[in-house]
Amino acid sequence: MQIMKYMFQQHGDDRGQLVALEAFKDIPFEIKRVYYMYDTGEGVRRGFHAHKKLSQILICIHGSCKILLDNGAEKKIIPLEKPYEGVYVSNDMWREMYDFSQDAVLMVLASEYYDESDYIRDYDEFLKYVEKEEK
Repeated sequence: MQIMKYMFQQHGDDRGQLVALEAFKDIPFEIKRVYYMYDTGEGVRRGFHAHKKLSQILICIHGSCKILLDNGAEKKIIPLEKPYEGVYVSNDMWREMYDFSQDAVLMVLASEYYDESDYIRDYDEFLKYVEKEEK
C-alpha cells in the first residue's frame, strides 16, 4: 500500500505562518466539502468507515493524531503532527483516527458532498467490497 503524504508550502515571517491550499494545485481534486473534528475525548477513536467514491486529505491543523489506513490487505499507521502536512485517503480505504492530543483539530478536505450511500460502515462489508473491486 502506497501512502501519499503531502507537505504543504508554508509562507511565514516574523508575524507567523500561513498555508494556502488550492484545488488541483495543492490538493489533487476539487474540494466540495470541508469539516473538522476537535475536543475529541481521551481514548476516543473516530472514523470506522470507507467510501466508494470520495477521496480526502486529512490535516491535523493543531495538535496531533494518528490515522490507521487499511486497504483490506495491508494496514498502515500515519502520524499527523504538523499543521502543514496531510495524508491522502483514497476511496476504498478503511480509516480510523485516534490518539488525538487534547488540543487536536483534524481538518478533512473531501472530493464529494456528503452522501450517506457512499459510506461503508461495516468492516466485513468493506472487505467484501474491496475484494469484489479487485476482480
